[in-house]
Amino acid sequence: MKRGPLGWLVLALAVLALVFLVLAPMWLVGTSSFKLPREIINRVPTWFPHSFTLQHYQKLLQTSAFPTYFLNSVLVAASSAFVTVILALMAGYAFFRLEFRGRDMLYRLIMVAYAFPSIVILIPIYLMFAKVGLIDTDLALVLVNVTFALPFSIWMMRTFFASLPRELEEAAAIDGAGRWKTVVHVLIPLLRPGIAAIAIFAFVASWTEYLFASVLIISDAKRTLPVGLSGIIGQYQIDWGLLLAGASLSVLPVVVFFAFVGRWFVAGLTEGAVK
Repeated sequence: MKRGPLGWLVLALAVLALVFLVLAPMWLVGTSSFKLPREIINRVPTWFPHSFTLQHYQKLLQTSAFPTYFLNSVLVAASSAFVTVILALMAGYAFFRLEFRGRDMLYRLIMVAYAFPSIVILIPIYLMFAKVGLIDTDLALVLVNVTFALPFSIWMMRTFFASLPRELEEAAAIDGAGRWKTVVHVLIPLLRPGIAAIAIFAFVASWTEYLFASVLIISDAKRTLPVGLSGIIGQYQIDWGLLLAGASLSVLPVVVFFAFVGRWFVAGLTEGAVK
């Protein structure tokens, strides 16, 4: 269907409006972190700083526990993404390539588990982790993050496996490759877009998780960024400069991660959407 000039104009305006809605808040947060406090709380917001200061970043890094929270989040998010990718690869291959009794039923049960809101199972998980001594540990957060990210990741990976012809595995078997070598040396290189999509999804989900991190972690030294930031900005008054500096630094790992695997991520979403 061809669009006329008016159609293209409407489409361009819609895209520009969407880009503005997404980028404008990020721009204001980033630029405001370099403003003096009096300019931050000005009733008329400024799109470009009239003042420039690094005092908010200095205060954040030198007088708060932000570096500790940052490292904890990196550790938990990276571990969660790694484990999710490994399990999704194995489960996706099993659900699409292997024949076993109850395969379809098990797959449906995994998908149903994804439908439960996290608040419903918060107390059971807390009690279970308390009995096995996992409260206030990074492992508890990794297990929770993987549990919630895995169903969607399995669904995506199963879709990517479906896009690969079985002739590839048959050719590898004729050449003498076993199942493990076939998966590692033949299938995984072709699944890089899907792996990137799952890795970013699991990383971002873990990086922004607040509910379980606020309940399962007790000590201040184990807190992740979402919980830590809520504690260092003040209980009765908000240090807006400190908050904006913390928010700006918090998005850096996601931006850097996406910069390295972003092209595979976009390709993965596109390929997975049309299967």
